[in-house]
Amino acid sequence: MNDASSVAISLFSELLTADQLLRARLTKVLPNKMEISHFSVLNQLARGGERTPAQLARSFHVTRGAMTNTLGKLELAGFVHIRPDWDDARRKLVSISGSGQAARDAALAAITPLISEMVGDLGEAKVRAVLPVLRELRVKLEEE
Repeated sequence: MNDASSVAISLFSELLTADQLLRARLTKVLPNKMEISHFSVLNQLARGGERTPAQLARSFHVTRGAMTNTLGKLELAGFVHIRPDWDDARRKLVSISGSGQAARDAALAAITPLISEMVGDLGEAKVRAVLPVLRELRVKLEEE
């Protein structure tokens, strides 16, 4: 195995392991049995306004079925409103509810100390230095 292959394998191994560990830690601190996928959708709706289920599925790189499942759980919890698109009856629009905004805010308050501690332990300069590389990697992966 050449050095480039070894570096690539090490990079992806570290990314996958870090992803698993971060998800486990976040799941432990999220309030009210909220799942990471629920927080992610609520966070996007809180920042980006009303979206279609298809737009959300594309944004999170999941199937429409997976997004429909997540949105169903969020709607059942009262965290989102799903309504018909008045301009195109075939589409639906999803928005965050007041209780969804409160749940998102509570989740953000719960995970912020964990993330801040990790950044503090690593050092802000190191984190800022690695962000462009991770962003570029994400963009390359999105091209596929």
